[in-house]
This record gives sequence, structure tokens and C-alpha cells, in this order.
Amino acid sequence: MKNSIQLEAVSEVKTDSIGKAASLDLVAVLARWFVGGVFVYMGLVKALEPKEFLELVHQYDIVRTPLILNSIAAALPWFEVFCGLLMLAGVAVRGTALMLLVMLAPFTVIVLRRALAVAASQALPLCAVEFDCGCGTGVTGICPKLVENCFLMFLSAWLLLGRGRQLCLRFSLLASSRSAA
Repeated sequence: MKNSIQLEAVSEVKTDSIGKAASLDLVAVLARWFVGGVFVYMGLVKALEPKEFLELVHQYDIVRTPLILNSIAAALPWFEVFCGLLMLAGVAVRGTALMLLVMLAPFTVIVLRRALAVAASQALPLCAVEFDCGCGTGVTGICPKLVENCFLMFLSAWLLLGRGRQLCLRFSLLASSRSAA
């Protein structure tokens, strides 16, 4: 009798942990698809309007060399689309998540710096500042944009830590001794 009660308790714990793991896996797949979709969409919006994107990049006044500025405006949208497609397909998820973090972190800081400058010059509260940051969503409030970027960074960091293996074509580009997919 005592052994059967213990077996039932162990069985419930295993079933509960399997259910939690499956739920986390589903959330990770949805996060991967969400992040990938956002980057494909935003990259295509910029890539299909290269002149407007070049003007927005120029407004940040970070790069002054025309060749570098043009190269950034031409290549960055397609790199975002490429990373988004990799994330959607589940190819090199951790590496792609790292690249997205490497892009998102400085972009967020640059957008925040510009918003602070606009707020100071127009004597506005930070959350009242609105402008087209060049992210592909048009004119937007700075506070929602910062929250969005932080959320995308959080999801990318979570995927970087090893989540999102389900429904992947190939989770890692490097071969390993154990099954990566």
C-alpha cells in the first residue's frame, strides 16, 4: 500500500514536470516565431523603402561617411530579414538570437539617446516624445518602442540560453555528440 502511494506521487510529479516542460517548449517555439516574424516584417519594410530608411539612419548622425552610411542602409534590412527567417525556420537559433541581441542593444540605446535629446530640446516628458526611429513601424511613442525592444531582447536572451529547440530545422550549426534537434 505504501509503495503504491509513493509510485502515484512520483508519477504525478513526472507528469507535472513533463507538462511544464511541454508548455515551456510551446512558449519557446511561439517566442521564436514571434521574434522571427517581427524581424522579417521590420526588415522588409525598411528594405522596400531604402531612401526613407537611409534618411532615418542619417538623422541619428552617428555615421558621417556616405559610403558606410549607404552600406548600413542597404545591408541592415536584409540582414534583419535573414535573421528573422533563420529564427522562423529554427536554424542556428542560439547564434541568431545572439545576433539579434547584438543588434537590439545598441539600437535601443541609440533610440533612447535621440529621444532624450528631443525631450530636452522640446521640453517634453520622455514618454510624450514621438518620432520615426527607423525600426520599420513608422512614427511611434518612445516608451512603447523601448518596451518593445526590451521585450524582444528578453525573448532573444531566453532563446540564446537554449530554449526553442522544438520544430527546428537545425538548432545548432555545429555538430555535437548528442542530438541537437
